[in-house]
Amino acid sequence: MTADLQPASSAERPVAASSAVAAWPADAERPDAPDAPDAPDVTVVVVTRNNADVIVDCLAALPAAFEGELSWRAVVVDNASVDDTALLAAKASPDVLLLATDANSGYAAGVNAGLAALTPRRAVLVINPDVRLDRGSVQALWAALRPFDTGICVPSLRDARGQVRHSLRREPTVLRALGEALLGSDRSGRMATLGEIIMDDRLYAAPQVADWASGAAMLISKECLDAVGPWDESFFLPSEEAEFILRARDHGFLLRYVPSAGAVQLGDERHATPQLWALGQMNRVRLQLHRRGLVAAHAMRWLLVLNAALRARRSPAHGRALRLLLSINPGVGFPPVASLIEASVVSSDPSMVDS
Repeated sequence: MTADLQPASSAERPVAASSAVAAWPADAERPDAPDAPDAPDVTVVVVTRNNADVIVDCLAALPAAFEGELSWRAVVVDNASVDDTALLAAKASPDVLLLATDANSGYAAGVNAGLAALTPRRAVLVINPDVRLDRGSVQALWAALRPFDTGICVPSLRDARGQVRHSLRREPTVLRALGEALLGSDRSGRMATLGEIIMDDRLYAAPQVADWASGAAMLISKECLDAVGPWDESFFLPSEEAEFILRARDHGFLLRYVPSAGAVQLGDERHATPQLWALGQMNRVRLQLHRRGLVAAHAMRWLLVLNAALRARRSPAHGRALRLLLSINPGVGFPPVASLIEASVVSSDPSMVDS
């Protein structure tokens, strides 16, 4: 039996962002509308929690990444860090806007709070604090964002060793969940009908349109933001970006992968703990309910149970996912986001951002 359930619905709407206190630079007017005199072309939103070890380098890479015609300004939304993340972000640049929330309300709430604080003229760049954008990468993303049917552009990601990160995704389906359960994500990802994660390195060499992608770094047009609306705060790990990107596609906006724009992503925070991995699996069920209805959600749940059961003996993450998946009922509801966040906060969790 699952406690503290909220009603399940395929039409869940975003909840209001958590309350926050903004630290504005001295002598600066709040640029809260696109026609404000100092509104930037691009707002950079970085959501943090206990990221003191990476936030300075993330912000330091932005000036080179923005070489070109676009003006920009960064807002750091700190989700109640208990380390020096907020202090270091404030010291990193006099132009950084710091938004210190009074609680960790999740990644989607942080993105929404950042956008509410600093409205851009042309686009928003959402990046994880462990991302280091390459020189000129934002201009390359902006050039690819210009076609009328494009709403989101993402760069090529690589790890600290220079290896390609498999950041592109196919739309989540029951058949792909079955393929992953029986074949594993590495093998199934090489077959378009059976894998959600695109695993073939060759497919990362050329520009393409993808169903969705990792939210580690995303340039989103103002037109797309206005049409699609805020990020849905009822989702948590890693389905926030999947839900937003797929909703954007429903509104006619494509996601384009731009290999000429690059970035290093240092960590994979979604897999930092078994708790976070398990929550990610549960939210794959929630996403199916949201987009395809109750029957698809039940099918997804049982296929994820199969996946976890086949691997639980050798993987603590799969063992925890198995227990959580067996405890939920998509027809009744899911634990509220606040309780999920509280349950997943452990000392090794950097920021609970999806990457």
